[in-house]
Amino acid sequence: MGRMHDLKIKRVYEPYDETDGYRILIDRLWPRGISKEKAHLNEWNKDVTPSPALRKWFSHDPKLFAGFKQAYEMELKDNIHVIWFIEHIETLLKEENVTLLYGAKSPTCNHAMILKEWIETHRESRE
Repeated sequence: MGRMHDLKIKRVYEPYDETDGYRILIDRLWPRGISKEKAHLNEWNKDVTPSPALRKWFSHDPKLFAGFKQAYEMELKDNIHVIWFIEHIETLLKEENVTLLYGAKSPTCNHAMILKEWIETHRESRE
């Protein structure tokens, strides 16, 4: 049994790197000012992103992050696509690294961190 590869998050605007492995954009909207070529996507998944209402309410305000995290986790809990997404990522991680890509400016105040943590927690609880 080989070791599992890494699940990472990264801004879609950062340069592509081979160590990114399989790249999944997890934003509902296409990030401004980046071409399809530059994005180097393997997949674009809109099904596991925060709802438009939640995204608009949050609008990347650090003061609202704790409330946003709680609300997004509730959405993830009720989202039927998330179970499939976690299994999909587990399958990919057997072969290569997986990088979740997001467009937000802040590396500490974005939904990708929450999603990554959610996936890791729920992978461990299923093992």
